[in-house]
Amino acid sequence: MGNPRGFLTTPRELPARRSVDVRIQDWREVYAEFGAAPLERQAGRCMDCGIPFCHQGCPLGNLIPEWNDLVWRQDWAEAAERLHATNNFPEFTGRLCPAPCESACVLGINSEPVAIKQVEVEIINRAWAEGWVRPRPPAPSARTGKTVAVIGSGPAGLAAAQQLTRAGHAVTVYERADAPGGLLRYGIPEFKLEKRHLDRRLDQLRAEGTQFRCGVNAGADVTAAQLRAGHDAIVLAGGATVPRPLPVPGADLAGVHQAMEYLPLANQVVAAGDGGEPAISARGRHVVIIGGGDTGADCLGTAHRQGAASVTQLEIMPRPPAQRPDAQPWPTYPMIYRVSSAHEEGGERVYAVSTQEFLADGSGRVRALRMVEVEMRDGRFVPVPGTERDLRCELVLLAMGFTGAEREGLLAGLGVEFDQRGNVARDGSYATSVPGVFVAGDMGRGQSLIVWAISEGRSAAAAVDRYLTGGTTLPAPIPPTARPLA
Repeated sequence: MGNPRGFLTTPRELPARRSVDVRIQDWREVYAEFGAAPLERQAGRCMDCGIPFCHQGCPLGNLIPEWNDLVWRQDWAEAAERLHATNNFPEFTGRLCPAPCESACVLGINSEPVAIKQVEVEIINRAWAEGWVRPRPPAPSARTGKTVAVIGSGPAGLAAAQQLTRAGHAVTVYERADAPGGLLRYGIPEFKLEKRHLDRRLDQLRAEGTQFRCGVNAGADVTAAQLRAGHDAIVLAGGATVPRPLPVPGADLAGVHQAMEYLPLANQVVAAGDGGEPAISARGRHVVIIGGGDTGADCLGTAHRQGAASVTQLEIMPRPPAQRPDAQPWPTYPMIYRVSSAHEEGGERVYAVSTQEFLADGSGRVRALRMVEVEMRDGRFVPVPGTERDLRCELVLLAMGFTGAEREGLLAGLGVEFDQRGNVARDGSYATSVPGVFVAGDMGRGQSLIVWAISEGRSAAAAVDRYLTGGTTLPAPIPPTARPLA
């Protein structure tokens, strides 16, 4: 423990966000540079607990006290080694994870928790800058001659692919989009994750031997039978991509779109860098976002940068409390009122309302929605009489989550079974009902966090390695049934 009094003498400090007026004019990440010295002081706040509950809070089991101490001692290279011991892509989690580890920090019982997430991202930033992140291809003698198909190139698929490649298997990642990355590329806006971070990690995977086949729709362009015949094992990591519908009158009007119709188009235009306008744009329009989660916030920040006339975000749940409620005690992750960078940039947040219908203009395009206040009774949302009102909108984005994996196509061709939640059913070793076919991430778990996706990708890789070779030195899987949903 480098600084035994750090948690008593050093207050929590985080990097400042760039000015709202400046950052909504570009797509760069919102945080300013922090610097090594203040970050080392923040790492010194770690208490080196006898029982570090941050491990319990982190699905990856990150060695948080170890790399906090190493950063405090200015041994950044060893800190990067310890960080990579449990996490293939800390530059992703350090930017995108909601940090359940900080909610589980012992210091957070009666004070501000350690800035774990910021320490993580600064370690990997330093590692890339110093050239410490290098390809780790398997030795020729370690090659097994076994082939694995990974379906989907989101965080779960990439983690599984990297682990299996390093174990000596020949891995091919099939991605139906034109470039790999899944939601990291097409769902997460540039202001939260600049795609250069993704691209350089993909370069590492390619240098290690992982093959990518993009623009290939598994189940159509290559059939399930062909995949099974051409590979010794298959890892399904295609995500939970069936959007939750909003079955109200007018939902089929022009201008009403799912969030994952809107965000990929915006990301593609930003990547092109030619100043073009996406097919679905918020520019000059009154925008309503239905759904108060992270995807809704991504739509909010994107709409700001596209020049929306106004943005309103609707949430059916009541506004959460500012402090941890008694029903969600430490070290659980509390549902509290949070202000993301996108919320800081503007827009209105309306809680405890439900959409009743969409109203059309003379040309068949949405012009308004009718909503009503709701309250919870006997576990159901009940409209409050006399609270109906119309809200002007010319673009509606549905960000209400996802209901499971796409059943048609590949999954139907493979014949895998599904659980009651619409996810691909699996056992404690991530194996589906079809021999040699495994599933990881949202496709088996349901919509969840990026840390769960990477964790499950790593764990499923160990299960596949054991299936192919009879043993494994990769991190052992934790049965899905033993894990809480988060």
